[in-house]
Amino acid sequence: MLRAVVTGNVWSTKRIDGLPNGAFLEVEVEGGGSRLVAFDVLGSGVGETVLVAQGSVAAAWFPGTPPPVDALVIGSIDSPPASS
Repeated sequence: MLRAVVTGNVWSTKRIDGLPNGAFLEVEVEGGGSRLVAFDVLGSGVGETVLVAQGSVAAAWFPGTPPPVDALVIGSIDSPPASS
């Protein structure tokens, strides 16, 4: 899993069949600065810290034949980590 911050929405006027209702979000991985597009069914917003699953774990969440989704927002982090 990756800890990331939602940096924006990715707008798409067409989608493949089989995707549930949700949104494509651009997220920036904390600590590395890399960005990726993740599918979100939770309703996360810009600035929110989220957990992202990748690869087969993300695809396996979908019922039936998994769509080609490589990153899925699976949780919202409510508080920052404790400082050491």
